[in-house]
Amino acid sequence: MTGSPAENTFPEGPPPADSGERVRLYGPDITRRPAEFYRRLRREHGPVVPVLLEGDVPAWFVVGYREVNHITSNPALFARDCRRWNAWDQVPDDWPLMPYVGWAPSVMFAEGPEHQRRAGAIGDALDAVDRTELSAICEELADGLIDGFAGDGRADLIDQYAHRVPLLVIARLYGLPDADVPTLVKDVAESLDASEKAGPAHARIQERMARLVKDRQSVPGPDVPSRLLAHPAGLTPDEVIIDLLVVMAAAQQPTGNWIGNTLRLMLVDDQFSMTLQGGRGSVGQALNQVLWEDTPTQNFIGRWAVHAGELGGRRIASGDLLVLGLAAANADPQVQPAAHDHTGGNRAHLSFGHGEHGCPFPAPELAEVIARTAVEVLLDRLPDIELAVEPGELEWRPSFWMRGLQSLPVTFSPAAYLLNEARPFSPPG
Repeated sequence: MTGSPAENTFPEGPPPADSGERVRLYGPDITRRPAEFYRRLRREHGPVVPVLLEGDVPAWFVVGYREVNHITSNPALFARDCRRWNAWDQVPDDWPLMPYVGWAPSVMFAEGPEHQRRAGAIGDALDAVDRTELSAICEELADGLIDGFAGDGRADLIDQYAHRVPLLVIARLYGLPDADVPTLVKDVAESLDASEKAGPAHARIQERMARLVKDRQSVPGPDVPSRLLAHPAGLTPDEVIIDLLVVMAAAQQPTGNWIGNTLRLMLVDDQFSMTLQGGRGSVGQALNQVLWEDTPTQNFIGRWAVHAGELGGRRIASGDLLVLGLAAANADPQVQPAAHDHTGGNRAHLSFGHGEHGCPFPAPELAEVIARTAVEVLLDRLPDIELAVEPGELEWRPSFWMRGLQSLPVTFSPAAYLLNEARPFSPPG
């Protein structure tokens, strides 16, 4: 995914403006209580914060809702092609954040008509997925995962369930065999982490997508890769490969964490106790509340200023990097003056991004089908489920970019029957 940023660069703008002392956006402290960290930044620095990314690389962190909305609504002013960046000379080749920033010929970095061509093809390929069929696929796959631990009386809902459901669904929509999924889950997770494992993991996923596209060129099927190859937009096989990677990464970790964060909320918040006793009325509310309070994609790199200008009282230089603080923007008191205890049907959050480069239709709708079905099936199958530890003992992954639990240990009454096969379950041993 990481192309050489020095190649085919845009003309350099003026050097970044003097911004005083910059705040470091790395280290263990900022991931422990992110909401408090965002509030402090807004209070002390305003809606646009001068920051240092890992390796002390300068950038702007945008925590204001209106400012994030302005950036994402104006691609002519704040664009996606990272080759505009005026700080590439400060970025080492092995920079941990390179998987987020390194240019690639994907829909992620395309702009204008080229982006519309690529994103339109992806949207059409996904929109062809029948929603009723998708729900049935999700139920089948969720039941299969639950069958694997239902007789144990305990499980880790992150590793054994939440992170597996979305990738199993994507594998089915891509026409991949289920046997490929365990390796894909591990590789996708590593590819999104800011560590030395990210590059090799991404290379393995890309190799698997290349084999898949080659197979679909020979034998098309009723799947997303085949629809992309046949789309009137005329995507090349290389474009299909890399855009399949984008869709997979965008679906797996965010949707998996959406499921996990929602299950956590429903297990620790008394507001949802009725749902855990067999009802379903609160699942949609819990899913929406998570997008406001614990959105899976906390922060996103990013946009690059096309021209010098001002934003939130700051002088932004041409080529400056702006990191979008999606979680911080959702908590901006200008749009959420009270606590988010009653988000109800308010879907004005920025958790799916916004504008031309936001999560394209119908991806948010499909993600919600997957997440809602996963939560509902689990609660139907294991109605007496409860946390195996105190809520305060749950640990979040130490990531500034994603919000998700390390694990979600639960206990429940062992199931007497496997739903999928309707036969008695015999515990091991």
